[in-house]
Amino acid sequence: MAIEMMTQAGLDKLKQELAEALAQRPVISAAIAEAREKGDLSENAEYDAARDAQGLLEVKIARLKEKVANARVIDESKLSADTVQLLSKVKVRNLTAKMEMNFQIVPESEADFAKGLLAATTPIAKALIGHKKGETVEAQVPSGVLKFEILEISL
Repeated sequence: MAIEMMTQAGLDKLKQELAEALAQRPVISAAIAEAREKGDLSENAEYDAARDAQGLLEVKIARLKEKVANARVIDESKLSADTVQLLSKVKVRNLTAKMEMNFQIVPESEADFAKGLLAATTPIAKALIGHKKGETVEAQVPSGVLKFEILEISL
């Protein structure tokens, strides 16, 4: 897995999710033990379900551990509002739809379009990154080409 840039808040959220997953291990182990006590394991649906849950949990834990190990926190003190970059807050005018929009460019793991958190890997973010206030950019999206004028950049 490649290194993933994220905010400190994003890393903290990931660590919390890992802690919660690790806390589920004893719960599932107890469910397996309880199901095992009920006798014949070949026809024990509770045992099978608990084993399946354990397998899924272990996959989730491994994935989260890998993400935490490969996370690199972005040093926000080195960011600038001169150009759009990761963590920039950007106010744009969508010239196609004739409306203003606000986004913050964030790592993919922290994206939430409904909250204006736009993943840096999206076509719109890719089009904006590296450009300055006053510039017009084009983003190729599934529905066609959208044009944006960058009105403001902040951190």
